[in-house]
Amino acid sequence: MEIDLEKIKKLAKEKDEENWRFRNFLKGRDSKEIDSLVHKLYQKISKEIDCKKCGNCCKTLSPTFDKKDIEKLSKHLKISPGRFEKQYLIRDKDLGKLKIKEEPCPFLKDKICTVEKWKPQECREYPYLHKKDFTSRLTKVIDNYSVCPIVFNVYEYLKDRLLSHQDFNDFDVNEDFDDFG
Repeated sequence: MEIDLEKIKKLAKEKDEENWRFRNFLKGRDSKEIDSLVHKLYQKISKEIDCKKCGNCCKTLSPTFDKKDIEKLSKHLKISPGRFEKQYLIRDKDLGKLKIKEEPCPFLKDKICTVEKWKPQECREYPYLHKKDFTSRLTKVIDNYSVCPIVFNVYEYLKDRLLSHQDFNDFDVNEDFDDFG
């Protein structure tokens, strides 16, 4: 299991083409089977990697905020939603959404989120591996591959296991993953 962020970043560059080829491979597979496998891998790997010792997503990504997120966090900070937006957010021209304007996140202190209970939905759901339709989010998965050790290890394990089975239909998604790591 790889957790060294510098090594992950380096491997992400080296394996970029391979990762895109694997994305194409996954696109042709049964989405529900892939989801089942990814969810099991995510449960196992996320128990072994402590996000709070990493915090790389908070250092390198800019989460988006919806109205509910803004209201909740501004209330906690005891400032108006308008002031919160002006102080912390910027409109992403491509997405048309409000996002944190600076990296690292201003609410990250010593790798710990200081607004854990009030953080936006996007942060609560990251790295999104628990969600359905993994194969429809593969571009984002590849983006997060260089950022999150959990995503990196799930994707690498998928490549190892699925590409080693010539006939994907013979692959047992209920297989025990104790040999990983």
